[in-house]
Amino acid sequence: MRLNFGLQLEQAQKLIMTPELRQAIEILQLSSFELNNLIGQELEKNPIIELTEEDMEFNDKTQEKNNKEEIDWEQYFSHSEINYHGTQRDISEHDYNQENYVKDLTSLKEHLLFQLHISTIKAEHRKIGEYIIECINNNGYLTMSIEEISTVLNEKVCDVGNILTLIQSFEPPGIAARDIRECLTIQLKQSDFWNETMDKIINIYLEDIANNRFQTISKDLNLTFGEIQDIKDLIRTLEPKPGRLFESDNEVRYIVPDATIEKVGDEYIIIINDTTAPRLQISNFYKNMLKQENKSSFTSKYLNEKLESAMWLIKSIEQRRNTLYNVISSILDIQKDFFEEGLKAIKPLTLKQIAEKLEIHESTVSRATNGKYVQTPMGLYELKYFFNNGIENKSGESISSRGIKDKIKDIISKENIQKPISDQEIGNILKKNGINISRRTIAKYRDEMGILSSSKRKRYK
Repeated sequence: MRLNFGLQLEQAQKLIMTPELRQAIEILQLSSFELNNLIGQELEKNPIIELTEEDMEFNDKTQEKNNKEEIDWEQYFSHSEINYHGTQRDISEHDYNQENYVKDLTSLKEHLLFQLHISTIKAEHRKIGEYIIECINNNGYLTMSIEEISTVLNEKVCDVGNILTLIQSFEPPGIAARDIRECLTIQLKQSDFWNETMDKIINIYLEDIANNRFQTISKDLNLTFGEIQDIKDLIRTLEPKPGRLFESDNEVRYIVPDATIEKVGDEYIIIINDTTAPRLQISNFYKNMLKQENKSSFTSKYLNEKLESAMWLIKSIEQRRNTLYNVISSILDIQKDFFEEGLKAIKPLTLKQIAEKLEIHESTVSRATNGKYVQTPMGLYELKYFFNNGIENKSGESISSRGIKDKIKDIISKENIQKPISDQEIGNILKKNGINISRRTIAKYRDEMGILSSSKRKRYK
């Protein structure tokens, strides 16, 4: 075998990810909130970019309106809230200020600390209570044992236990428990429902009562199935996570739809929400400066660099808007029956179908629908909601998985609660309607909807 060195020409095609192409892909997959943040950053970094004249005119009108609403000091002092002469200000219900819109949110720890500080305990014990409260998680459970807290604070175990008992008497009921059984016990004791029978139910038969295994409980505690059912209904009224009654910063989500579908007459129209991506333009001031500057100057090179960056950003945002419109339009064409008849009429749809219809790649459709929302006559939906698999019925028509879930939910809602319908019976009912689906698939769909099995749905008189 001979090895030779030599030159050889070869022609090949390769996809090169330029920075501009990478930017266009990133902008397409951004949510409306992330895109607005990106535009705000670019407006600060790139002096050539500015908002369109429509947006600027709106800002000018807003500024003009604010100027007109400047404070009339003479009128202000004549109607002051409480002036030095003791006269009362006439407060109008149309007076708007920031305080009218700010909600005072109290966290769980602040609520518990307030109750601790107004309690009649010794000052040296207050630090124990404060440490215990700091060890309570967002669900309201204590994350450390009494012994661990005693070791950290170098305090007696009995003192820590007494302070914990005090905190467990605070609102909300069930707070500072170490497990679900203690949480339920605290709430039942505070509600005066605690007795020997309830003690055995919570500490011995809690899993049995949750799974509707009443036979063992009835035999051991000499209770009828109806009495056990009443106890289960009482336990279900308790709060398993007391801490979630208080708002957390992580729970707040604001959704601004990227587009709106409206029905006008017999047709549906799509309106892209421009507030999610304000239109940008090139500043006329810098355009004129570029014409006047020497092309070889440092200023001209800097402005040309910023101009190229601005043009790519504007083009990418406009391309995002067009892609989003085309994808929503294709979804509307296929899922039009959904907007007329509801969930039962939703059709199976995949990313590949939309990609083939628009002659683009599936990944582009995925990026265009990820994290994007649309406001419709049926409510607010994420675009990915309209994509789902399905099966064919006897007539050869495709039925989406969401449509089947809706039918299963409807069948279960009409069942006799004393004799719930099994998954096999649900399958037989669907088969009569032309939908041939296995029992295991029904069980899977039922679990996805959070519906219990027939044995756990059964109720006793």
